[in-house]
Amino acid sequence: MSAEFLLSLAQALGALLAVLGLVWLLARGARQVGIAAPANPQARLGLEARLPLDAKRRLLLLRVDGREVLLLVGPQGETLLGWLPSP
Repeated sequence: MSAEFLLSLAQALGALLAVLGLVWLLARGARQVGIAAPANPQARLGLEARLPLDAKRRLLLLRVDGREVLLLVGPQGETLLGWLPSP
């Protein structure tokens, strides 16, 4: 293969990676800001909130059939902390 072909192949792959990276960053930013597509309000299961505790663990507040449950998620698995009382 010629050097010109390898150079244009490398440029094309670099451009593709740059575009995919930009799309990934924009999607992540949209989720963080909250402008991503809203969830189905009639869904039976939904994520209400998440709170990172450290680099590997986080608390999740889930809505299940109108009730809220608190989960601890980490590398060892998930732990059900409890169902919250209805307001």
